[in-house]
Amino acid sequence: MSGTIRFAPSPTGYLHEGHLLSALYVWAAAKKWNLKVHLRIEDHDQGRARKEYIDSIYEDLAWLGFKYDSQSIQSSHFDFFQKILEKLVAKGFVYPCTCSRKQLLAENPRSETGEVIYQGKCSAQPLPCSEPHNLRIVISDKVIDWHDERLGDFHENPKQQCGDFPIRDRDGFWTYQFAVCIDDLTQQITHIVRGEDILSSTARQIALSQMIAEACTGDASLQVPAYTRPLYLHHPLIVDTTGKKLSKREHAHSLRQDKEAGTSPEALFGRVLFKAGLQESDSPTPLEDALGQIIRTL
Repeated sequence: MSGTIRFAPSPTGYLHEGHLLSALYVWAAAKKWNLKVHLRIEDHDQGRARKEYIDSIYEDLAWLGFKYDSQSIQSSHFDFFQKILEKLVAKGFVYPCTCSRKQLLAENPRSETGEVIYQGKCSAQPLPCSEPHNLRIVISDKVIDWHDERLGDFHENPKQQCGDFPIRDRDGFWTYQFAVCIDDLTQQITHIVRGEDILSSTARQIALSQMIAEACTGDASLQVPAYTRPLYLHHPLIVDTTGKKLSKREHAHSLRQDKEAGTSPEALFGRVLFKAGLQESDSPTPLEDALGQIIRTL
């Protein structure tokens, strides 16, 4: 097997144990399946991204011993995102939504996980729009069947899960869903290994990626390839004492803090594997051994 896998942290805080577990899974998958690793800095959220966090990602990965074959940063090609948006608008796939957060919560049902299922209140609004708005993508009402290498088969309908979802927010920033679909498609990512917290995004990303590829068909200037569905694997998460996943928003303890305290990479690998239930103790573990333990679970 060959192809490309990506490690794609967002620079909205310092890396923590959850990122380290994800990195171990990504590099283990790359080793098992003979893949190239692409490091992508996902700074689509320009309201929270910081240069100091970008710099720390490079520094932390080097300190930990993770090597990659290529790299990119999303903000370097935002103009390309705009061209893709224009293609989708021309196809009638995009509309402005002026609903406030308060309206969204009050006027739409929720999924079992608490996610708003947008009912399309603004779907008839034309562009351009002078009021504050986000841009939503029109998603077909159909079931998407997809397979996870660890968790099995899924049958999901994004229209019923979340409804038409935003691809650009009210501040003019590209959303995660839009940015990741364009980059995975154009960077020809063949394998996606990420945490279970992103599981519900998979079907909607498959749908959006197909729409982007089809909208750009025939435009040689954009060089958007035909859509080929990646292989997916969603790994378990490390949670805090309350059962919540580690989060930069919740000020999770950072790897940088461990480094400054004199903790070795080997000690971190052992601790993370233990917390993830992948080894019986938190004894220091060299990187190659840590990757080997994960490979046996893939």
